[in-house]
Amino acid sequence: MKILLVEDDKTIASGLEYSLQQDQYQTVLCYDVASAVQVLDHQLSELTLCIFDLSLPDGSGYELCKIVKERSDIPVIFLTAIDDEVNVVMGLDMGADDYITKPFRIRELLSRIKSVLRRYQKQTQTQSYIELDNVKINTLEGKVYKNGDEVLLTALEYRLLLIFTNHIGQVLSRTQLLERIWDVAGDFVNDNTLSVYIKRLREKLEDNPQEPKLIKTVRGLGYKVGD
Repeated sequence: MKILLVEDDKTIASGLEYSLQQDQYQTVLCYDVASAVQVLDHQLSELTLCIFDLSLPDGSGYELCKIVKERSDIPVIFLTAIDDEVNVVMGLDMGADDYITKPFRIRELLSRIKSVLRRYQKQTQTQSYIELDNVKINTLEGKVYKNGDEVLLTALEYRLLLIFTNHIGQVLSRTQLLERIWDVAGDFVNDNTLSVYIKRLREKLEDNPQEPKLIKTVRGLGYKVGD
């Protein structure tokens, strides 16, 4: 399990990194928003959890949390030196899963990490099926069904469908889709190729591919699944 730790106090950061590694976690350590964004751009698919200090020299943990939650569904824990209800509520409203106020005991942080990860594992187990109208996805087996019949998808088609279903109702730009496919598959996918994949998905999943209802085009913005 790999954790992204963003903390500008190098003494605290070093101690946290050592403790996490002693607890068998892999770590990626950053001291500011800029370097953390680079990690999120290139290693997000490898991360299990993020720990963000709220106050950073070139921004805040809020910015990083927003990026993570827009691109993925991994847990975020905030570190804050201010036990202030407004800051805490703002972080939780943005999608953060927990927070801990400095100073804290390292055992308490490790316990909270394990608790958050357990919650996510339970959610994953209970969400082994995703249903969209007459389309059903078995995420444990990696299979897709339409009206009860299995639909054969390529690896990239399946990944693209999962990206859509993890962001139901949200508009995803072509750039966002290309970045996510690239991160996971490691293959080169250009804009034209993306169009082909979306066309194939529509042909396999839509009742009428010429008038798609499942994978919708939002003119000038991108694509979305569902409302």
